[in-house]
Amino acid sequence: MVTEINSPLSSPVTPAEAWQRLRDGNERFVSGHSRHPNQDAPRRSSLVNHQDPFAVIFGCSDSRLAAEIIFDLGLGDVFVVRTAGQVTDDAVLGSLEYSVGVLGVPLIVVLGHDSCGAVTAAKHTVDTGSMPAGHVRTLVERITPSVLAAQRNGLTEVNDMVVEHTRQTAERLVESSRMISDAVASGSTAVIGLSYRLAEGRADLVSSIGDLGGGNPGAPGLAAG
Repeated sequence: MVTEINSPLSSPVTPAEAWQRLRDGNERFVSGHSRHPNQDAPRRSSLVNHQDPFAVIFGCSDSRLAAEIIFDLGLGDVFVVRTAGQVTDDAVLGSLEYSVGVLGVPLIVVLGHDSCGAVTAAKHTVDTGSMPAGHVRTLVERITPSVLAAQRNGLTEVNDMVVEHTRQTAERLVESSRMISDAVASGSTAVIGLSYRLAEGRADLVSSIGDLGGGNPGAPGLAAG
């Protein structure tokens, strides 16, 4: 059942409520019933002097992974950070800490996707020993530990490596940032990993850190409403 939730500016939300909003929006997108909320002139005007997003989405820069579209959201709904292969650096950590410490978002989402070019490049390097040129090398170097971890677990497909990289990235965010780890420990913020399927448009939950409330929030396959 899809929960009716309007503007996040109306009241604070818990990590579980934020996750439910994303699930509902993704389900509308998958089913072809997107509402395109909060995309009109009044909404734009209401955000001139403030923002109050209910989640931060740290995802891959892939052009097919536009957060506001795949989760059926609009202006001011989510704070978005993107790098190729959702690779973390100091600027990413600073942006995420800003979203938690200043904007008070209750949910951090690490968003990976199948057929990821950056993960594919890292797998190619591990398989062949050939490193790419330029700054792409930095991306590959940061993704390689996830590729190696997947291989140690007997996983050889790129999409399995994407899932492993998404999980490891979520863990590293909490390990690398005292601000984020404290927010998770206090229950004010949770960190989840999602793996997006390009063909279906569905974002599957593959990991969770913190309290999402009820049942087993860390189990995969819970993206549907």
